[in-house]
Amino acid sequence: MSLDYLGNPIDTLDPSTRQGLDDFIGGFLGYQPRAESILAAADADPGSALANAFAGLLLMFIESPEGPVLAEQYRQRAAAVNSDHPRALQYVSALHAWINDDLDRVLHLSEQLLDQYPRDLFAAKLNQYLEFNRGNWPALLRIGLKATAGAPDIAHSHGLLAFAYEQCHLLEDAEASAREALRLQSSEPWAQHALAHVLLTEGRIEEGTAFLENNSHHWQGLNSFMYTHNWWHLALFYLARGEDHRVLEVYDQHVWGVLPEYSQDQVGAVSLLARLELAGIDVGERWQALAPYLQRRVGDTVQPFLSVQYLYGLARAGKPEADGLLRALQQHSAQARPVWGEVTLPLAKGVLAHARGDWQQALEQLAIALPRLNDIGGSHAQRDLFAQLELDARLQAGDWFGAQQTLELRRRYDGWDVPTNRSLARVYEALGLPEQAAKAQARLSRFT
Repeated sequence: MSLDYLGNPIDTLDPSTRQGLDDFIGGFLGYQPRAESILAAADADPGSALANAFAGLLLMFIESPEGPVLAEQYRQRAAAVNSDHPRALQYVSALHAWINDDLDRVLHLSEQLLDQYPRDLFAAKLNQYLEFNRGNWPALLRIGLKATAGAPDIAHSHGLLAFAYEQCHLLEDAEASAREALRLQSSEPWAQHALAHVLLTEGRIEEGTAFLENNSHHWQGLNSFMYTHNWWHLALFYLARGEDHRVLEVYDQHVWGVLPEYSQDQVGAVSLLARLELAGIDVGERWQALAPYLQRRVGDTVQPFLSVQYLYGLARAGKPEADGLLRALQQHSAQARPVWGEVTLPLAKGVLAHARGDWQQALEQLAIALPRLNDIGGSHAQRDLFAQLELDARLQAGDWFGAQQTLELRRRYDGWDVPTNRSLARVYEALGLPEQAAKAQARLSRFT
């Protein structure tokens, strides 16, 4: 029997196809561009149903309306193979289900694959990705535990588990799993990412800054998502300590411009620019530079978490396509899963109102969406953008009572956070509490 490098059965004896399969699995788990070699491997070997299924699945990850169209040619080729290889057939079925937006079927098949082949870490990653987009954090944990049980010697499995623990607020377990992954492989990027989440959530800003700075050399050569996203995390640590020029430098050199056509690069740029503005930092013409790529998203309703950020970026750039994207979301919400109408649509209206300075409308709509943000996916750190927009709308509307409550709760995570203390000084002055304003100002002056 022919096996991949993890020990899972494959449907080919051809050394070039096997190399393509190994590059895909290892590259996908490690966020390396070599994963894309599966496309050439599939084109060169139409008789491998598994290679063609993986090629189609890779194209589904581009998070674009074009994804299913591009993936379909590989699905057809894979389905045309007269194969009796069980693992290959299951992946062909998973690809077919995903193209047809039957995510429950994909989730069932991917977990079934992991149960049958305990070292099939791509099945684990596929399952976690889809559950992540639905905000099902306990499912991430269940899959992560299976992955580490099946492949305890592979760093990637512990990285999968670490992020699952973090999203379940099990921070001590998350840190332990991340550090085990890094013991096995110091460059494991998903474990570095999970540990960055833990350190940010616990307000360990100086430690997190040093950790990411010391590991940033590992990110060179990763795919654009992991490269830009780990730099994005480092930018959040800089922002927390008022190092505004360093945040702008990270944005310009590492967050935007690596692969500007890609969804994740776009939302990373949108969310960092938004945070910069919320912290009172002038971003110049950066919204305008981002806008041409967002304008192509005017009808994009692939994922709610992505669409609302495209919308905010378009609105901040002053582009009329923002209204077109809102209309597309309204139309899609009428026929899609309930989460679109119940959460995505009010969130979209809220972020659009904020971008245009309609603070009351922003507060009204965001109040509907915020309690259920979990349902649209995105990590805790990513979803925090929307909470920050709601807080800013309170500040702009002069809701000092509500702002004080929110700000002090935020300060419990990081008592020295510069944007938080800057806002608190303003709020306490407005509330006629000069002593508390002076304390906030004193905390602020430590870093500015």
